[in-house]
Amino acid sequence: MNTPHHSARAATAENQYVQVNGNEIAYRTFGVGSPIVLANRMRGTLDTWDPLFLDSLADRHTVITFDYPGVGYSSGTLPDDLGEVARFVSDFTTAIGLDSFAMLGWSWGGFTTQTLLLDQPERVTHAILVGTNPPGPGQLPIQQVFIDRAMKPVNDLDDEEVLFFEPRSAFSRAAAKASHDRIYARPDVVSKIPSRLEQFMVYLKAAEVFREDALGRRAGLTRTRTPMLVISGDNDTSTAGQNWFPLIGQLQNAQFVFYPESGHGPQHQYPELSAEYIADFIARTSR
Repeated sequence: MNTPHHSARAATAENQYVQVNGNEIAYRTFGVGSPIVLANRMRGTLDTWDPLFLDSLADRHTVITFDYPGVGYSSGTLPDDLGEVARFVSDFTTAIGLDSFAMLGWSWGGFTTQTLLLDQPERVTHAILVGTNPPGPGQLPIQQVFIDRAMKPVNDLDDEEVLFFEPRSAFSRAAAKASHDRIYARPDVVSKIPSRLEQFMVYLKAAEVFREDALGRRAGLTRTRTPMLVISGDNDTSTAGQNWFPLIGQLQNAQFVFYPESGHGPQHQYPELSAEYIADFIARTSR
């Protein structure tokens, strides 16, 4: 891995590129400390993480963000199988010189993180699962209000309030605008965000297979000793945090944080607090 830019911050970190399985994969790295690799949500790119959240993480960790193959600044094609996506993450991290690392997955990236920690447990030292669900059927489903906004080619601030925050809360709406303004301070964010239905369907197919769980990964979660921190909003209309409740008491090394008046992007509503929780969790837990 190229040396992280200790003086760089999220808003100024430059794209770096590495060849992975014949594709040119874009990533950014900055900060100081042990590495934490961030796996993004459906339609997320290098540009759509909240810079304040990343900078707060970077105070205590080397932050590595990346674009999946065929997404954002990366070439290639996004796989519709999370086992393949997890193998890509393993190959990518190997290509930049990482043997093991903490991994944070938001939403769809949380499915990727869980898959990698179960398929290659030696790679992931800690799993931070943000606005995401465990594998397995019988869960509170995604709500239509989320689907209606998530399928739009371009999302504006009003959409983001519904998708990632709690629009009934003035506090949450204010946090949404602050986060939006930080993200869109970087020029030309929109053009790199996947916007076509056929792109969306790849994410959705992979998510459906994860939920069906024919490979028994839900049971695998109950056997792992990898430390897990689950961060959820109390009104997540996509991946309801309440879907973790049946696993409380079965997971051997998991902790849970639920934020009030918040939705599918809790780390963007509470960026500094989330970073503090995550850094303390990594520092104070082990297998």
